Amino acid sequence: MNHLATADYAVFLTYFVLVVGYGYWIYRSKQSGETNTKDFFLAEGSLTWWAIGASLIASNISAEHFIGMAGSGFAMGLAISSYEWIAAATLVIVAAFFIPIYLKNNISTMPQFLAQRYSDTVSTILAIFWLVVYVLVNLTSILYLGAIAIESLAGISFTTCTIGLAIFAIFITLGGMNVIGYTDVIQVVVLIFGGLVVTYLALQLVADKSGVEGVWNGLATLRTRADDHFHMFFAEGHPHYNALPGMSLVLGGMWINNLYYWGCNQYIVQRALGADLPTARNGILFAAFLKLLIPLIVVIPGIAAFVLYQEGTFAAAMTDANGNVKPDHAYPVLMNLLPTGMKGLAFAALTAAVVASLAGKCNSISTIFTLDIYRKFVDKDASEQKLVRVGRWAVVVSFVVAILIAPMLRSFDQVYQYIQEYTNFLTPGVFAIFALGFFWKRATNRAALTVAILTIPLSILFKFWPAISELVGERAAEIPFLHRTTWVFCIDMVLMVVVSLTDPTSEGNPKGLAIDKAMFRVSRSFLAGSAAIAVVLITLYTLFW
Repeated sequence: MNHLATADYAVFLTYFVLVVGYGYWIYRSKQSGETNTKDFFLAEGSLTWWAIGASLIASNISAEHFIGMAGSGFAMGLAISSYEWIAAATLVIVAAFFIPIYLKNNISTMPQFLAQRYSDTVSTILAIFWLVVYVLVNLTSILYLGAIAIESLAGISFTTCTIGLAIFAIFITLGGMNVIGYTDVIQVVVLIFGGLVVTYLALQLVADKSGVEGVWNGLATLRTRADDHFHMFFAEGHPHYNALPGMSLVLGGMWINNLYYWGCNQYIVQRALGADLPTARNGILFAAFLKLLIPLIVVIPGIAAFVLYQEGTFAAAMTDANGNVKPDHAYPVLMNLLPTGMKGLAFAALTAAVVASLAGKCNSISTIFTLDIYRKFVDKDASEQKLVRVGRWAVVVSFVVAILIAPMLRSFDQVYQYIQEYTNFLTPGVFAIFALGFFWKRATNRAALTVAILTIPLSILFKFWPAISELVGERAAEIPFLHRTTWVFCIDMVLMVVVSLTDPTSEGNPKGLAIDKAMFRVSRSFLAGSAAIAVVLITLYTLFW
């Protein structure tokens, strides 16, 4: 049944009051956020390592995971976990090598780094690209997936869900990064605990339907009934090869995707930019450990839904009116099987994931628009108070746009793949610009501008290469998007090197960063934590390759 009982609403109301009350207390205790952009956008010096780590995960994990990644788990299995497990390794690299550069150069936004390292032109081009992608792809898809999940679980209309989620997220976002960061601690506890409850009950249901006892036997049954869903490597010719192509899951495009997302993405990096280096590193390492857990919370339930669907437990619920299987229905269907009270907890976990991501994403939209567009081109002399007001209005306008566009995503079967593919139109070029900007002094503004302009056309060319080939009488196979990411990145890197070396300003480039090797020294505890993550990842890939 698609409704919540009184006990479910009581659980959800408890969560809601706790988050709102705590957020309001943080807001009142940090009144300086009213007039100080550093506090409002970065919570400078206020977030602890555990708050940074929790905020990173709460901002990253959203309906695109609970619904989209669970749907991909239903359709293709454990291989989709590479996005999470490679991210854990990526976070270690970002903490060790990227964060020291940002903090040493007092960076508040990614466009600010580009302006400082290259030019205002490069900065503005990419700031506009980021705003478009954040609003039209990320914010919209998070709102859409959250709304369809709540619609399925509680029977509330899609439009009401989008508006309700937006209002909840706006309330948190308007309090600034302090409120977001600390309420994210509650959000991440709720989403992990609630997610584990769904996993436990899904495995228990598989065990019951298979005539065995216990969750571990339920997991063993998944391995038996869906062995093809427990492999990390898809060879060429596999039905899901284009979505997750072979070695790109551990090499090439997956690394480019993750290094950009975790190291060059305002939405994520912003959480650590207001802290000192040890605090930032410890927070990021904490987030890396949490990332290892995510497939257990979202992918395993998707595989459980696949096994139950194969046995006919809820075949009707997984298909649309035309009889087409809808993988993204997997998680909402599982939640509807939960007992009273537990369904309210799952509802709270899902809402926590959605609202935290919406708030984090919109705070980054607000930061880039206010500091890198409005202050530069509209009102260079705006006061701190006015900039905060502009940032808050940017939040409201962004949500209005997302609410209007969200219904258009109903035509997609696996929205998680849609998010990954279309954000990757920009990823390879941005990462090339950042990587060479970090570590190669001779990278010039002209080179960065060339890559900023050509990356999206190159991505479009590779995306539609089969159709273009047909126009000239040739036939070409579709290029998997992770392979396209790798090819475009390699071309961008070559372009940047060639253009830089032929640019007279390259030699002795005054904008090249002074890199001090001491910046990259890490503590013994950080090394130990990084080694532990490496051991876990090697074990997982060995077991499930």
